[in-house]
Amino acid sequence: METLSTSRAYGGTQGVYRHASEATGTDMIFSVFVPPHEKGQTLPVLWYLSGLTCTHANVTDKGEYRRSCAEAGIVFVAPDTSPRGEGVPDDPAGAYDFGQGAGFYLDATEAPFATNYRMWRYVTEELPMSVGAAFPVDMARQGITGHSMGGHGALTIGLTLPDRFRSISAFAPIVAPSQVPWGQKALGGYLGEDRAAWRRHDAVALIEDGARVAELLVDQGDADQFLAEQLRPELLQDACAEAAIDLTLRIQPGYDHSYHFISTFMADHVRWHAERLRR
Repeated sequence: METLSTSRAYGGTQGVYRHASEATGTDMIFSVFVPPHEKGQTLPVLWYLSGLTCTHANVTDKGEYRRSCAEAGIVFVAPDTSPRGEGVPDDPAGAYDFGQGAGFYLDATEAPFATNYRMWRYVTEELPMSVGAAFPVDMARQGITGHSMGGHGALTIGLTLPDRFRSISAFAPIVAPSQVPWGQKALGGYLGEDRAAWRRHDAVALIEDGARVAELLVDQGDADQFLAEQLRPELLQDACAEAAIDLTLRIQPGYDHSYHFISTFMADHVRWHAERLRR
């Protein structure tokens, strides 16, 4: 692991790191904020998955999580959204919603993407192993959150691995990718036309198929330009009601899809996770 930068913040350390990933076959960059702590102490960890076009840098620069993480004593980890670099296949038309910057937190099975686009394995196996070895984290106390495509990733990973993640939240998530244009393009391109495989990467479908967690927190702006066509939180609300999952869905008036929205409610999410990770 190579340290690219470190900065002091709220008594802790904000770092950016690079390592060679076996999962993606590329170098991957991620950021970690470690709050102030006693020597030898291990801390709960909150994973943040970013949305389309983003890298680790978007939330690191604009997420405004460090004060609340320092107060709560939570390590905050932000990976990239896809493999990148020369030789990594991309959307042939250069679109923003597929290929580099749009890995959708799954392991692709379709050529030419299957070689590098193994973001499920990277986020759930390889990166946690690297972070656990290098930082003072308590892997028995993990939470996960994310925005948009990353909210989709947080929900699907949390629902699939409920024994690992004590807390799951999301900002404006793509809750049912099988039913919306962003998701249909990505799932078809990465996984092919077998819709049974799509269901394993669709939060609403996972709940319909029996996945269960105690509770979820979702914030959604009602001025989000993607709300009606791509995000559709009402589908998650209906699925959770049917499954008796305690969903707190907060519709925030006037907020859009940007980091102005995310940063406004980030502290709420950090505190919500902290309460559950302390139990």
